[in-house]
Amino acid sequence: MSALERQGSAELAQRRAILRLRGQPSVSVAPSTSARDYAGLVTRALALALDALIVDGIALLVGVVVGLGVSVLHLPKEVDALIAAILGAVFIGWTIGYFAFFWSSGGQTPGARLMHIEVIDERTGGALKPRRALLRFFGLVLAVIPLGAGIAMMLWDRRARCLQDRLARTVVVHSDGPE
Repeated sequence: MSALERQGSAELAQRRAILRLRGQPSVSVAPSTSARDYAGLVTRALALALDALIVDGIALLVGVVVGLGVSVLHLPKEVDALIAAILGAVFIGWTIGYFAFFWSSGGQTPGARLMHIEVIDERTGGALKPRRALLRFFGLVLAVIPLGAGIAMMLWDRRARCLQDRLARTVVVHSDGPE
C-alpha cells in the first residue's frame, strides 16, 4: 500500500468515525480526492486529442456547408471576408463553450469519458462551476503557449496538475467508469 493510499484510507476512516459520533451511517462516505488515482500525461493527451477531433470535425462540417453556400451566391470579396471573420469568431466561441460546458456539467468531455478520466474540484471533489471551467480553459491556452511548459509541469507535481489545474484549483482523476 502506497503512502497516498494510506493517507486516503486514513481520511476515509476519520470521516466514518465523525459520522458515527454524529449518529449518521458511514456507508455513504465517498473517498476524498487524495485517495483517488490521478490521470497521467498520455491519458490526458489522448482525451484532449479526441476532443479536438470532435471540435474540429464539427467546425469543418459547418465550414464546408457555409463555404458551399457562399460560393453559390457569388458574393463580393468584402462579404466573403466578413463571413470568414464571423465563422472564425464562432469557432473560437464553439471551442470555449465545448470545454466549459462539459467540465462544468459533469467534469467529463466526450474524450475524457472515453479515457475514463474526469476533472473535479480539488477541495470538494465535485464538478466545476462555469466560471472556474472558463478559467481552466484559458489556463490551458496559457499552458500550451510556452512550448507546452505549463503542461509538462504535471510530470513533477505529485497530483499531476498542469498550469490550468493550478489556476482553477482542479485535479484530473480516473473515474470509476462510464456513468
